[in-house]
Amino acid sequence: MSTLQSDIQTLTQTQEFYHPQEKLWRVPQKKAQLFIGLPKETAMQENRIALRPKTVEQLTQQEHQICIETGAGERAGFSDHEYSEAGAKILPSAKEVYENSHLILKIIPPTLSEIYLISPRSTLISAMGLSHLKPENVLAINKKRITAVSYELLEDKVGGLPFVRAMSEIAGSTAMMIAGECLSSFNKGKGIIIGSITGVTPTKVVIIGAGAVAEYAARTAIGMGASVRIFDNHLYKLRRLKQVLGNFQLYTAPIESATLTQMLQTTDIAIGALRAEYGKTACVVTQEMVQKMQAGSVIIDVSIDQGGCFETSKITSHENPTFQKYGVIHYCVPNIPSRVARTASTAFSNMFAPILLRIAERGGVDEMIFNSTGFFNGVYCYNGELTHEAIAKKFGMRYRDLGLVIAASKTSRP
Repeated sequence: MSTLQSDIQTLTQTQEFYHPQEKLWRVPQKKAQLFIGLPKETAMQENRIALRPKTVEQLTQQEHQICIETGAGERAGFSDHEYSEAGAKILPSAKEVYENSHLILKIIPPTLSEIYLISPRSTLISAMGLSHLKPENVLAINKKRITAVSYELLEDKVGGLPFVRAMSEIAGSTAMMIAGECLSSFNKGKGIIIGSITGVTPTKVVIIGAGAVAEYAARTAIGMGASVRIFDNHLYKLRRLKQVLGNFQLYTAPIESATLTQMLQTTDIAIGALRAEYGKTACVVTQEMVQKMQAGSVIIDVSIDQGGCFETSKITSHENPTFQKYGVIHYCVPNIPSRVARTASTAFSNMFAPILLRIAERGGVDEMIFNSTGFFNGVYCYNGELTHEAIAKKFGMRYRDLGLVIAASKTSRP
């Protein structure tokens, strides 16, 4: 047998090893048209809106339909006329917005009465607000088989929380502006400015916490010439702040009662910027420590919506934002970004726009959940099932892994 014939015979005998193997390939879905609804926020202190007119125009140009309740953007400085010119449909009531939309965008979590207005099997994207969430709201969402997504839990490609980060940046920067107002003589503060001028001792700022709020509060204070001290029990966070602020002379220390008390006695501004790790912020500044602070000094408790880190804190409103305790001015308004609603709304809009476009490109919300880990992590209710462990633990409810729920849902489809 010739060498060529031998090679052919060998190839024939082993040809099964060379056959292409069959593999299932996910067929791309047709681009979806989105029907987006923006009802007016009903919470008294909420001035923000999820989309600004420029983003609405971007979406409507790609044939997506957007319904907005009349007046929904006014508190953020956006008129009905601007939205109408951008291609949105202005509707006179929230009920009509919910009826004409399959994807609802809200800032604050919906109330029970609002959930009743949402069409079955729609998608809701809003804050989850675990600390204020009620079990009856979760049950109502699941009864209607609504896909509920928390923008607070949405992750970017590096595992960060972009919505939380953006609002924290705004809160930190704004906190220092508020502190400057409170320090003025007109507001019965010390009558000093934030920062320093020639021959005058710099303003002293204490920041408790070393996250994004602290970073931007410190960045603003340092930029104005103030002396800043930051306390946190996570040393890696303190180290990171030194690096990102480019100020290695920045005073940092762990939260220790004696040192913190000493610093608060001479500080002009104290910022509470601790994040809750177990549902509620740790109260690290006692009433006795506040008593020892100088009259006219200012406390800005950014953590108040999660309990606050000052024992003397109590929730205030944008209409009546401050009170005095032991001669110290307290500002304890939750939702500080709502104070600068246009900036905050623009930030929201810039983050929502690419998400909505990706949902459309991938064929809908279900496909987005299937293909995007960052979006998948934001889902807490899906197809009548609770899929978030923290909610389940809080209310003693049963929950199922989202991956299993999606698999079962797809299997049951005709």
